[in-house]
Amino acid sequence: MPVWLDNGPLGCRLFVTDQKMRTEEPPRFPHEDRNYIEIGLLNNMSDSALEQTERQILKLLHAASDGLNIRLRLYALPTMPREDSGERHLSRLQYRNTEELWNSTLDGLIITGAEPRTADLKQEPYWGQLTEAFAWANENTISTIASCLAVHAAVQHFDGIDRRSLDEKCFGIFDFAKVSSNPLLNGIPQRLRMPHSRWNGIEENALLSCGYEILANSNDYGVDMFVKSKRSMFVFFQGHPEYEAWTLLGEFRRDIARFLCGELNAYPAMPVGYFGDESANALNAFRERAISNPRKELMAAFPIERLTGKLSDPWHYNAVQIYSNWLQWMAVRKAEASQWGCRAGTNG
Repeated sequence: MPVWLDNGPLGCRLFVTDQKMRTEEPPRFPHEDRNYIEIGLLNNMSDSALEQTERQILKLLHAASDGLNIRLRLYALPTMPREDSGERHLSRLQYRNTEELWNSTLDGLIITGAEPRTADLKQEPYWGQLTEAFAWANENTISTIASCLAVHAAVQHFDGIDRRSLDEKCFGIFDFAKVSSNPLLNGIPQRLRMPHSRWNGIEENALLSCGYEILANSNDYGVDMFVKSKRSMFVFFQGHPEYEAWTLLGEFRRDIARFLCGELNAYPAMPVGYFGDESANALNAFRERAISNPRKELMAAFPIERLTGKLSDPWHYNAVQIYSNWLQWMAVRKAEASQWGCRAGTNG
C-alpha cells in the first residue's frame, strides 16, 4: 500500500508507488482504523542529510507497508542549529515544530540521530526539547523508534545510562546474532548484517540491569537492537537499518574531505565489510596521496566512479522485515484498543 507524505496545508502527496496511482486523492485517515498508521518523523539530521534521511525512511516504510496505508508527518526541533539551507528545506517540506507535535495524534514516532557537537549529550542545544519528545512519545504513541544518537539520549534520559566512547569508530557493516524471540524479529535469520556509524556505544549489562530486552548483539560490536516497553514500546537501533547502499560511502567521503581541509587530524578508517578488494585498493592508493599531501583540491581525484557500481545493501531485506513487523504490531494494538473502546496511543 502507498505511503503519503503529509505536507501540512499543502495536503498529502504520494511517495513511491506505480504511476497510475499518482493522481489518486489521499485517503481519509481515521485514527481508530488499524489499516491506517500515522507516523511522525522527528528528523534531527544535519542540513546536508535532511533530504536523504526523509527519502530513506519513506522508502523503508513503503517497502514495509504490506497492506497498510501510512501517513508520515515531518517534525523538527526548533533548537537544532541549522544553516539557511536547512531552514529553507524545512520550510519547503512544511516541517512542523514540536509545539505541533505535542498536539498531534500519532500511532508511531521515528526519532533520528544527530551529528554530536559536544561530548556530554546534556550540553547539546536541543537536549531539553529532545527529552520532551521522548516523554511525549511515551504517553502518546503506540511505539517509538530511536536510532543512533537518539538511542543514547533516550536511555540516558529514562534510566541514567551513559554512553561510552569507543576506542575507534564503529563504522561499516557488521554481523549480529539474533538473541530474542520478540515479534519484531519474526522472519529474521539467526544472524543478520546491519550498518553502523558511531563513536559511542551502550554497555549491554547496563541495559539489562534497567529492564531492556536485547534483540541482536555481537561480542565484538556490542548491541545492535533492543527494546523496552513503557507506556509506549520503544525500539532502539544503534545502527542504521534505513541506510541505502551508498550511504556509508557518502559519510566516508565527507570525513575524508574534512581531513583534507584540516578539520580532522587523522585520515578516517575505511568502513568495515563494505568495499570489495578492487575498491579497497583504489581507496588505499588515494589515501597514500592524501596523507602525503593533504589539500582540499585532492577530493576532485577521489575514485568515486570505481566504487558506486559495486556497492550493495545486504541488510535491506532484514530492515524491511523489521519495519514491517513494527507496523503490523502497531496495527494489532490499534485493533485491540478499538475493541476495548480506548485510544491506541497509550498502552497503560
